[in-house]
Amino acid sequence: MRISVLQHVPFEGLGSMADEFAARNYSVTNHHLYLNQPLPKLTDFDWLVIMGGPMSVADTVQHPWLVTEQQLIAAAVSAGKRVLGICLGAQLIASALGAAVTPGRHREIGWHPVQGLTSHSVYSQLFTDNPTVFHWHGDTFALPHGATHLAHSEACQHQAFAIGTRVLALQFHLETTAESAQALLEHCGHELDGSLYVQPAKTVAGTLAQFTQIRTLMARTLDIMAEAAPLNAHH
Repeated sequence: MRISVLQHVPFEGLGSMADEFAARNYSVTNHHLYLNQPLPKLTDFDWLVIMGGPMSVADTVQHPWLVTEQQLIAAAVSAGKRVLGICLGAQLIASALGAAVTPGRHREIGWHPVQGLTSHSVYSQLFTDNPTVFHWHGDTFALPHGATHLAHSEACQHQAFAIGTRVLALQFHLETTAESAQALLEHCGHELDGSLYVQPAKTVAGTLAQFTQIRTLMARTLDIMAEAAPLNAHH
């Protein structure tokens, strides 16, 4: 399996997914867009992973690659590639497929439960027990055409969606480790404004049990995606 990772800032990388991909012997190529590294070609990957970042989908003047990135995402979805977007990555999938991305009613930072929604999607099983997961976002997305809504939270109506079995968008973070949570606190700690769904830094920093739970959920998510038979399969 060939994986291309689109990374928007140095401090939001694969997190626990790096170990998961290594354990499965996948080949992983990181594309650091903030360094103006080129995007991969559609033929370079079987699976596109789009990471988070503090910028907004609309910040195309400061970050012109957001435009070409969305063109690649739309092409990858059309080609039947596996596409996984996290936080900003999820918003980019929504935007690339024609849905609006707007500021949310609430900023949501820290450990909050998501409520799973019953659907026929293979991904519904991930959220049936309303897991408490890691959040760090201010924007939210509308659901693109053909998307299955998978989860919501008190602060945010649209937490996750799938399109078929190959496209998954998660507003929250399952990949976060203790180290990457600390990096977010260092780089984006100014966003801890004490509002209703924003927890204090000590809570955001998390516990071993919390990180273990989301790591397990991340691994299950990757297994489901890996088993989704792609169009134009490359093995």
